Amino acid sequence: MLHDEELSILRDISQSVAFADDRQGKMGQLIVDGYVMKDGDLFELTAKGVTAVEEHAAALSASDAEQQAHPPIG
Repeated sequence: MLHDEELSILRDISQSVAFADDRQGKMGQLIVDGYVMKDGDLFELTAKGVTAVEEHAAALSASDAEQQAHPPIG
């Protein structure tokens, strides 16, 4: 299971957003786990990484739809 910070890194890579050097340790683990591959100086998502980002986005959308269907009372 990916943590929020790892999902954030995957989303940044998928959107070609640069990320801070302090996230390099997490990047190494994402490479080992098969979510990211290094191509020269660039990082790219693997199919596994793309799936993780898409599933997370779908889960967020479902959560948002649930909240809109059942607004808090008060």
